Amino acid sequence: MGRYVFTLPDIGEGIAEAEIVAWHVKVGDTVEEDGRLADMMTDKATVEMESPVSGVVVEVAGAEGDVIAIGSALVVIEVEGLEEEGGHAPAPKAAVVEERIEAETPAAAGASISPARADVAVEPAPAPAPKTTPAQAEPVEAHTPTAAAKVLASPAVRQRAKDLGIDLAEVRPAEDGRLRHADLDAFLSYNASGGFQPAGLKGKDEQVRVIGLRRRIAENMAASKRNIPHFAYVEEFDVTALEETRAQLNAGRGDRPKLTMLPFLISAICKLLPKYPMLNAHYDDEAGVVTRYGSVHLGIAAQTPGGLMVPVIRDAQSRNLWQLAAEITRLAQAARDGSAKSSELSGSTITVTSLGPMGGVATTPVINRPEVAIIGPNRIVERPMFVKDASGVERIEKRKIMNISMSCDHRVVDGWDAASFAQDLKKLIEAPALILAG
Repeated sequence: MGRYVFTLPDIGEGIAEAEIVAWHVKVGDTVEEDGRLADMMTDKATVEMESPVSGVVVEVAGAEGDVIAIGSALVVIEVEGLEEEGGHAPAPKAAVVEERIEAETPAAAGASISPARADVAVEPAPAPAPKTTPAQAEPVEAHTPTAAAKVLASPAVRQRAKDLGIDLAEVRPAEDGRLRHADLDAFLSYNASGGFQPAGLKGKDEQVRVIGLRRRIAENMAASKRNIPHFAYVEEFDVTALEETRAQLNAGRGDRPKLTMLPFLISAICKLLPKYPMLNAHYDDEAGVVTRYGSVHLGIAAQTPGGLMVPVIRDAQSRNLWQLAAEITRLAQAARDGSAKSSELSGSTITVTSLGPMGGVATTPVINRPEVAIIGPNRIVERPMFVKDASGVERIEKRKIMNISMSCDHRVVDGWDAASFAQDLKKLIEAPALILAG
C-alpha cells in the first residue's frame, strides 16, 4: 500500500487558485480510476477533477467554498501496490477534465432572468463496447444513433447513472450525442423534484452556501450596482406591423429557424449603434478609459439549470434575421446543455435580456459590467389605441404594444443619449421595412 497525492493541476492560463465548488468523495470512500473527485471553479470555468488512480480516499483539501492554490494537494488516495517510499504511482490514464464554462462576467449582473451552468467535456473517444442483448440493462456505446439504448458515455458517467438508478436512454445528451455528468445533473433537476406537494405540508428550513457560479453571480451583481450609477428609460412601442411581418416571414421560412422578436430587435439595435457609439462600449473605471467598439458583440441573457449565462453573438451587425435566429437558438441550447465554449460566453459589448411572455410591464435590468448599457424587451399586450388613417381621421384600433426598457451607466451615457436612441429604435421597430432594408 502507498499513498498517491493528487495535486491541483494547472487548469488555465494565468490561473493561480481555484474554489472547491463540490466534493464527490469523502475520506474513506473508494474511488475508481476516472471517478469524480471534485468540481473546481476559477474565474473562467468550473473544471471537474477525475481520479487518475483507483484506491481509498484518506485526505481531502478542504470544504466546499474553500480556495486552494494550483499545485497544492487536493486529494490523497491510498493505492494498493504503490510503494510507500521512493516509488511511483502506476502510470495513470490522462485524467478526464470536464470544463463547465462560466461567463467571465456572469451577466447575472445583466439580466432579469434566472440563471446557468454550461459544461464542455474534453474526453478520450470511448473504445467500442461489446454487443449486448436486450436483457442487459446498460446501454451499448455506439457512434451511430441507431437506438435510444445506444448511448455514448464515459465509464464514470455510466457508474454514476447506475448508482442513481437513472436509465441513460431517458437522458437527453449534449449536441455531440455524448452524455456527461452535467446531463445527469440536468435530468435530476427536472425529473427528481418529487412532484406536487399538497397544500398544508410544511417543508424544512434549509441553509444553502452561496458558492461557485451562484457566488460569481452575487459578486458581479453587487459590484455592478455598487460601482455603476444606473438610470433606466422605458418607451412604449407599437409592434403590430412587426408582428405581421414576422408571421409572414415565418409562414414561408421552409427549413430556416423560426423568427422571434429578438432577431428584429437585435438587427435594429445594430443599425443604430454606429450613431450611438457610447452605448456599445466598456468603461474601465480604474483606468478612467471608455472603449467604444466598432463591432457589436451582443450578449443574450439565457436561463439555464445552473444559473444565468450570457452567450455572445459575435459581429451581430453582419448577420441577417435568419442568421441571428439560428445563432440565438444555437447559443441558448449550448449554454443549457453545457457545450458552449468559453469564447462564446465572454466579450459582449452590449446585452439584451428578455423574459419572453413573462416580461412584465417594465423592467430595470442590471448592467453587465464593464458594459454601459443593457436593453430589455417586455411582454406584448393588446390594447385599444387611437390610430390615424391616410386621410388623417382618427379611429380606435386594437394594437399590439410592447415596452422596451434600458438601463445605462450615467458616467458614460447621458439621459438625452438614451432617450434619443430609444426614439430612433421605436421608429425602426414600428416600421419593420426599415429593418429589412440594407
